[in-house]
Formats: sequence, structure tokens, C-alpha cells
Amino acid sequence: MPTTNSSRPRVRPLHAAVRHLFAYAALPLTMGIAITAHAQSSDAPSNGAAGTTLPAVKVQGQAEALPGDFAPTYSGGQIARGGQFGVLGNQKNIDVPFSMTSYTSKAIQDSQAQSIGDLLSHDPAVRPAYGFGNFSEVFVIRGFQLNGDDVSLNGLYGITPRQLVSVDVLERVDVFKGANAFLNGASPTGSAIGGGINLELKRADDKPLTQVTVDGTASGQIGTQVDVGRRFGSEGQFGIRVNGSIDGGQTSIDDEFRHNQTTAVSLDWRGEKLRLYGDFLYQRKNIDQGRSTVSVTGDIMPEPPSATHNFAQPWTQSTLEDTVGILRAEYDFLPGWTAYASGGVHRSHEDGTYSSPTFNALTGTTATRGDILRTTNAESAEVGVRGRFATGPVTHMVSLGAAITSLVDREAFAFSSAFPTSLYGGGIVPEPAANGFVAGSFEEPSLADQILTRSIAVSDTLGFLNDRVLFTIGARHQQLHQNNYTVGTDQITSTFDQSINTPIFGLVVKPTSEISLFANRAESLAAGQTAPFGASNVGQTLSPRRSKQYEVGAKYDTNHFGGELSLFQIEQPTAYTDSTTNVFGTNGTQRNRGIEFSVYGEPVKGVRLLAGATLLNAKQLDTNLGATDGYRPIGVPAYLFNIGGEYDLPWVPGLTFTAAWVHTGNQYLDAANKLSIPAWDTFDLGARYTTTVFKHTTTIRATVQNVTNKSYWSSTTGAYLTQGKPRTLLMSLTTDF
Repeated sequence: MPTTNSSRPRVRPLHAAVRHLFAYAALPLTMGIAITAHAQSSDAPSNGAAGTTLPAVKVQGQAEALPGDFAPTYSGGQIARGGQFGVLGNQKNIDVPFSMTSYTSKAIQDSQAQSIGDLLSHDPAVRPAYGFGNFSEVFVIRGFQLNGDDVSLNGLYGITPRQLVSVDVLERVDVFKGANAFLNGASPTGSAIGGGINLELKRADDKPLTQVTVDGTASGQIGTQVDVGRRFGSEGQFGIRVNGSIDGGQTSIDDEFRHNQTTAVSLDWRGEKLRLYGDFLYQRKNIDQGRSTVSVTGDIMPEPPSATHNFAQPWTQSTLEDTVGILRAEYDFLPGWTAYASGGVHRSHEDGTYSSPTFNALTGTTATRGDILRTTNAESAEVGVRGRFATGPVTHMVSLGAAITSLVDREAFAFSSAFPTSLYGGGIVPEPAANGFVAGSFEEPSLADQILTRSIAVSDTLGFLNDRVLFTIGARHQQLHQNNYTVGTDQITSTFDQSINTPIFGLVVKPTSEISLFANRAESLAAGQTAPFGASNVGQTLSPRRSKQYEVGAKYDTNHFGGELSLFQIEQPTAYTDSTTNVFGTNGTQRNRGIEFSVYGEPVKGVRLLAGATLLNAKQLDTNLGATDGYRPIGVPAYLFNIGGEYDLPWVPGLTFTAAWVHTGNQYLDAANKLSIPAWDTFDLGARYTTTVFKHTTTIRATVQNVTNKSYWSSTTGAYLTQGKPRTLLMSLTTDF
């Protein structure tokens, strides 16, 4: 690495950052010891003035308190009644002042989802799309785009496989809706504004499992998955879970081929006070002639091609390879008190030849060839303590944690000159030479960026009136470091080193055991942008962008059925170069106001629902010279809703019919709201049948997505177009041995 000017903020080496992390780790232990000492001495006479008595402090040890794997679900087993709430740990939804939906592995199986986007397309507050120029999944939550690089795995940022994740290995997908900088810390690329996603890997259950699944599509994809879990020891202390899958073939898009292979191994040991976990994940994905996104110039929107048509060039491809390792330890050092430490590493390799068309109705459609080689080396860790105690009639659930994430990206890329093509056929061209613009070496990629985030968080949830009123207060101190490099030269082009505090306030009031009312004031955090060329302050890095959220709502929760209603406002600062002063600064705001409603579970025996709606009133404010004040932001629909249901046929035991209706309102492609895509609807139908074959439980599933084979643009997120999937028939057979 080249030397840099000592006056510049630099990303500190990981070993130095780790020393700081373990310094933070000492704080939870100190706090725990201090509370214990106070509790043990609370009955001693006071040495203070006469008549002065401090309230008693009682340490409560409850078997269910902390932390453990949170597994209870609503009837049907597809939606969990709780999830991973960052530094607060696994909590019941009804007890926290935030919005979350947690999908289980059964939801993944029953929906036959092939990706996280497939699963979350049925969430009434989430819409998936593709990243620009590649096949990475992005997710629009409350009108803000969440990048795949900002999805966490087992609670850790930076170690999730890039772009696409194999869902076969996941036990749970937690979708947090709202600002979450306190709970999880700032995400590596700063896109976790309207929400976040955390993935939990499968681990061995108490019940032995040997499960084989064979699946396929009508277009020619076929695959096999083997899932084995066992526990050993006199009390089942040691557990192992092994997942392996391989699949491939043509998708429902013409001439698009995908091949995937995944291996995951999870080991754990459960002692009386100590729990140890180790997870390993390897996945490799190949995409040949994948249908890409489309950019638009000019004042006319293109009509979507036929649903199955593929405008990709036959020489395009992408290979994604990811290796992940995670270790975690939890120790109950006092009754009701648990310390934890977790660390993970991630190695990612992307090698692709891409070509994304740009449509112009007047000058024609063009594209370029782009060869991209990218590697990512990431390390992430967290330590902390959570515990419960009481001061008189007031209970406390306190948490203290520290987290660190380090990423180093290396790249090489080469582009060809532009060539004419078409979205509607006849646009195939011979593979052009990628010598128009070249940066870096494909033999040894150059530095692209270095990112280091560190934070320490503390909170206390105070319980009043037998925990019918819960008030959460906390704060996280965050340090953001980043160096950006000119690829091919290893020269720093921009850098920042900044710190900021993000507080949290939350209130839960439970008038009954099944109903809670909640409110929160939370924040999201993203690194400040750098002034571009042409601005008078070119090269200046702005302060971190602090997005503020206010939310109120209500939740309903029984063993069988649940629902949630929330009203929210999120204000995200936006930056631009002022036309009058020529200064680049954080001058504008995107304000998203919305109402979310969702229901899930089994309101009537044999009938299950996953349904809801979101209304969004999103506006641009304080724009450059007021040019687009009051206009809707790019890629934000005004309304969307989902109606999904299952019905168990009473006279045929084991037979279930499924159906889903997904609706999304129109979306604008430009800030001036001149270009837009119309609202769209899709319908899915399916069935599954569970029976016994040769004494083995067997489930047959079939799903038809987009039954009408509708051709439509599904998203304008990022100011480019993503086309929706065509009609797709999915089939699978799962047998337990």
C-alpha cells in the first residue's frame, strides 16, 4: 500500500481497531460486576445521613431472559413472533418499540423462494429490484433502497455474500422496518435508511433431521438439497447441521442460465452456562446471459419487452464466489446476565462481463461491454453484555455492546466503445473488445476502497407496572473511516474520518397481554458525500448524513395470529451543488411519510394470511433553486399492497392451496417526475400436499408465479429500470428420512 500524507485521516489497521474493540469489551464486564456488588450490599446499613435509604436493587434470574435462539412462531410456522433486534438481542415483537417481520425457513420452503427477493416480494412494505449493471438484489423499504452489501448475517455486517444469497441455508430472515443506526450500527455503505435485513443461518434442532429436496422449474432448472441435523451427548450438548445444494439450468427468461452450489456447516455446543457456535458457508453462483437493468435518456419511456424476452448479449456472464466463517460465544456469568462475543470473516470474488442497455427513443438503444473483477476481504466482530435487574418496582433490561467492521475492496475493469442494440429483438452483436477504458490489472486488482466502522452502544429498557409500560433509552457512538482510491494507481482520491452519536428513544404500552402501543424516535446514519469536480469545494467530504425517524403504532399478538399498524416519518438529508454559490453541501431533504399495515398467522383454523398495505407520501424538499420541491423521489411508489393466503382443504388432509396478489403503484424515473412506469399487479397460485410415503413424511409443492405472464417494469429504483419476472412454474418434492 502506498504511503499517504500524514495529515490525511487514514483507515487504521484492523489489529489496532481490534484493540479498541476489546477495550470496549471490558466495559460490559465492569458494569455487570458493579451491579452485582451493589445488589449484594443492598441489605447493608447505609453510612449516609439518617433517614436516607437507597432503593433496593434486585437481580432477577429468569430462565427465559437471555439470550437463546428465539423460535416461537404464529400458526403455520412461517412468521416468527420475534427476531434479532441488534444490540438488544432476540426479543418478542410485542415488547419492542420497533417494526419487524421475521420469516422462517418454512416460509422459504413453502413459497419456493429462490432468493431473498423472491421471499420478500410478498412483504407489503418491501419491493426487490436489481443493482445497477449487475444481478445483485436491492430492497426498497419505506421508500429507501437497501443495498445487498448492507444486509447482515448472524447480526454481523460485512460478511454476507455479495449480491445474491442462497436461501436454502437460512433459518430466518428478519426484516427491520425503519431507522436502525442504534440497534445495528451504521451499515458499511450507508444504505440502511428505511430499514435493514438480518439473515440467520440454520443450526441443529433438538429433533434429528434428515431431509432431501428435489426441485425444478418448467423451463429446465433442476436441483437437489440435502439438510441434515443431529445433536450428540448425554444431554444433546453438541450439535451439527449440514446443508448442501446444487441446481442449474435455464430460467423462465429466454436463454438465461443460472447455476448455484452451496455448502453450509454449523457446529454448536450448549453447556449449562456457556454456548459456542461455529458457522461456515461457501456458495458459488454463475449467471450466463442474465437479463440486466435498463437506463433511459430522453423524454420517452420504453415499453417493456415481452415477459420472457431476453435482450442480454449472449457473451455476458457473472461468477460470484463467497466464503464465510463465523464464531460466537455466549456465557451466563450471573443469573439473568449474559456476555457474548462474535466474529466473522468473508472472502468474495466477482468476475463478470456485463452489458446494460441505455434506451433513447430518438437516437436509439446503445450499450457497452464491461469486464469487472472485484474482490472483497471483510472482517467483523461484536462483543457485549445484556442483563436484567430491578430497582424497587422498576425493572431494567440493559445492554452494552461494541461492534467493528473492516472491508477492503479491490477492482479492475475495462469497457468497450458503445455499440447499437435493441430491447425488442435483433440487437445481438459480436463480442466487442473491452479496450475503450481500462483501469487496474486483472492479474492483481488494485485498491478501490477501505472501510472501517466502529461503534459502542448502551441502552436501558425500564419496565413499569409489571412491565406493562416499557421505556427504552440509549445511544450509540459511531466512528466512520473510509479511503477511496483511483483504481490502477492506489492513490487516495477522497477520505474521511468522522464520529457521531445516534440516540434512541422508544416507548411500549401494553393495555393487555395481546396488544401493545408503541412509539420511537430513531436515526439512520450514512457517511458524508464528497464534493464533485465543478464545485468550488471539490474534494471536501461532508459530515455524516443523519436521517431522523418518528414512528407510532400498535401491535396485536396471539399464539395463532398477529398484526401491526404503524405511522412513520423519515427525513433523509440530500446533497447537491448549489447553482447560486457553486458549493456542494447537504442542502436538501427527502421526506417519506407513510402508513404500514400487516397481518400474519391463522385467524381461522385452516386459513392463514400474510397480507398488508403501505401508503407513502414522499417528497423532495429544499431542492436546488426549488426546481423539484414537492415532487416524488425516484423509485418510490405512493402505495403498495399484498394479499397472500393459504387454505387447508378440510376433506383432504395434508392438501393446502395458496394464492397471492401483489400490487405496486406507479414510480417515477426522474426527479422532475416526467418519466414514470405504471402501477402493476401480479398473481401467484400454488398448492402443496403432505403425506406419508413408505413411512417417510413427504411434501409436494407447486407454485406458478405471475400467472398471467404479465410484462412490466417492476422498479425504477436507482434511476434505472428492472423488468419483472415472467410466468414461472416451480415444483419440489421434500422427504424426511
